[in-house]
Amino acid sequence: MTTSTLWSSTVASRPAIIRSNITIESMWIGMAVRTCAKARRSGRSATSMPWALPSNLLWGRSSNRDINNSSSSHMTAPGASASLTHIVRNGSPRGMFTSRLALDVAASAAGPAITAPASVHADFPGAKLESLPWDHTFVKELPADPETRNAVRQVEGALFSFVSPTPPAGMPYLVSYSSQVARLVGLDPTECERPEFPLLMSGAAPLPGSRSYAACYGGHQFGSWAGQLGDGRAITLGEVVNPVSGQRWELQLKGAGKTPYSRRADGRAVLRSSLREYVCSEAMAALGVPTTRALSLVGTGEPVLRDMFYNGNARWEPGAVVCRVAPSFVRFGSFQLPVSRGAGEVGLVKLAADWVVKYHYPELAASPQPYLALLREVVHRTGRLVADWQALGFVHGVLNTDNMSILGLTIDYGPFGFLDKFDPDWTPNLTDASGRRYSYRNQPEAVQFNLIMLANALLAADLVSREGAEETLGEYSKVLSETYNARMAAKLGLKEYDRALSHELMRLMYDDDADFTNTFRALCSVSSVEEEEEQQFQPDTSESVSRSGSGSVGLTAALSASLNGGQPLSSERLAAWRQWLQAYRAKLRAEGVPDSQRQAAQRAVCPKFIPRQHLLQWAIEAAEKGDYSELEALLEVLERPYDEQPDAPAKYSSPPPEEMVRPGVCMLSCSS
Repeated sequence: MTTSTLWSSTVASRPAIIRSNITIESMWIGMAVRTCAKARRSGRSATSMPWALPSNLLWGRSSNRDINNSSSSHMTAPGASASLTHIVRNGSPRGMFTSRLALDVAASAAGPAITAPASVHADFPGAKLESLPWDHTFVKELPADPETRNAVRQVEGALFSFVSPTPPAGMPYLVSYSSQVARLVGLDPTECERPEFPLLMSGAAPLPGSRSYAACYGGHQFGSWAGQLGDGRAITLGEVVNPVSGQRWELQLKGAGKTPYSRRADGRAVLRSSLREYVCSEAMAALGVPTTRALSLVGTGEPVLRDMFYNGNARWEPGAVVCRVAPSFVRFGSFQLPVSRGAGEVGLVKLAADWVVKYHYPELAASPQPYLALLREVVHRTGRLVADWQALGFVHGVLNTDNMSILGLTIDYGPFGFLDKFDPDWTPNLTDASGRRYSYRNQPEAVQFNLIMLANALLAADLVSREGAEETLGEYSKVLSETYNARMAAKLGLKEYDRALSHELMRLMYDDDADFTNTFRALCSVSSVEEEEEQQFQPDTSESVSRSGSGSVGLTAALSASLNGGQPLSSERLAAWRQWLQAYRAKLRAEGVPDSQRQAAQRAVCPKFIPRQHLLQWAIEAAEKGDYSELEALLEVLERPYDEQPDAPAKYSSPPPEEMVRPGVCMLSCSS
């Protein structure tokens, strides 16, 4: 079969050679052997109910963030401008932006106002804005779009188009920045306090030394081939190499204006979605999940018109730009689009793969089959990533192939969410509400489909054999299951994964509307001693047994609070939980790890704090009024998700109040 036949427009929407019939063995962890009561009540079949999938997380920590409160006004109509007064965390005021650069940008969008020096200043702790250590291998070594016109069109024979950000009509202002990410890219964090910073990070002025572009790629969206997609509102400024760590990082502005790939959109982003991506990027890093990062969140001072629910009720929202950071933003779709266009462009796949191997998988260059080795590494990284998501109850929401990172990172935070009540069918994406293709239960299989599409692209380009690709794809289920088993064992404080114990726990959680995060955190306080001995714990502690009518007798207070909305369980349900706890304690005693040691290890992998939808919404509502104190407080808590933080307000570890369980908060659209 020729490449043009394989990837013609009529067949590009389906895997023509490698099909998605590769079994993910043990992927649906917890096949129900009996019909669960809740499934009967809801009318859903539970004869093969899939539960959870965990991970092999690099449980890290994030810190050193500087958040800045601003008195900037909320803009509700075109032409409104923001206040430029800036308040840093310690309360010292910063004056109005009166630099010549700011005045020039306010007047026009003409040329850079900062001159980059000839040499790169790389002294630690970081460089100046004028002297970031740029490298620009992507635009130097890969084919560019010969057309320089920034107009929406089909871009052929190229992997990117040079394009400059479009300066916003308003005056940009700083909302927040991450000191940690600044250090990652080799930037002195104090540079983020300069008045020029929001201008540069909004696209109002060019960042010295940058060579901005938008990437060209395609993708399968909800399982159907969508053709050319590309960076419709994301503009990459270029690559910098941290002179101390040697790490390569791309800086990308999301919401900085139109590109040739904007289709019918305006290239802008609103504060609502930008704040969500900014917070979740850094929260995921703190949780230990591979992810893109976020350097800054900047308001543009320009309102943006958005219809959140696609129902004709558009409103003006504050515009914003988030500076995303990653070693690379190359996606699965970067390899798919060239082969979809036939033999004339299939060579771009090899060029892209060579660049990825050279700069991001250099250890694979000496392999006798470097492209198959690349596919294997992507399969393994992605399998571990999905296990990470399932372990934490994270649902991406839009797992199209153009939203899949070739580096195995969580990328493109849109209508994402974390499970509150444990419901495997939950999706945070309103667009996916009917089909639930990307629901919590379906994420592993959706990602498997995406990996098959990537393998088909490499196969169509004659970079891998069919046999090698199929064998490699088969490793996805193994990596996923092994990572999940290790992760679940750790979350339960066990040396080895106990399938039956885990499955029964998931059934109980589903039946009793258990809060996913809080239930696992509550199990960290369960003692291995018998229930009668547990009565000896002091009251008013997380380990105390609930004896009042506000909880369920025989369960710890924390566990009781995480079930059934905190309301007492029926005698039947309570008996089921006590039976499970009896088996759990027996397992703990058999393994013989001291409670204090085991509980500490559990708390290190069962977070107390996650970026719940309602917490993000509260921060958004305050930020839209110019108050960033809620954002600052949320970020501080999320920096240490596994620590107890006894001084943190209870709202940061509580399920959403009833009034926040609604569309626009717990479920969102792609409108951003």
